[in-house]
Amino acid sequence: MSTAAVNRWKISAPERGEYPQWRELFRGYCEFYRVPMPEEKAALVWSWLNDPAHEVEGLLVRDGDGTPVGFAHFRPFARPLHGAVGGFLDDLFVAPEVRGGGAVDELLARLREIAAERGWSTVRWITADDNHRARSKYDQVATRTMFVTYDMAPEGQAR
Repeated sequence: MSTAAVNRWKISAPERGEYPQWRELFRGYCEFYRVPMPEEKAALVWSWLNDPAHEVEGLLVRDGDGTPVGFAHFRPFARPLHGAVGGFLDDLFVAPEVRGGGAVDELLARLREIAAERGWSTVRWITADDNHRARSKYDQVATRTMFVTYDMAPEGQAR
């Protein structure tokens, strides 16, 4: 990463006053995956990100003016087969107007540092099969696995 790219982006945990900017980014993320984003859901996720006792944490990447332009939501997960703990990247999003400028690289680099600091054995995530632009980036920084993902609804809930 060039010095210019490193100086262009600032990454840290979200700050309470950044809810409106984060919410707009989260809205874009939900729209991309065609998932509704009622205000209650956004408020709940934001509360998780600001609760030190909750497992979900977040990072915001900010431009040179300090405006949030992307986020990563992540958490630890147990890996019994390996006797280890890994990190799971639940959500990763960068505003379309800044894509290709290195923001996602900085988010992933910071997450890799966090994994090393915490002794995580891996950082894992999933993405949509047709998310070709993101997959092109992921193929550069991670190893694609051969695992297939399933979702099972709890008893009494529609699938």
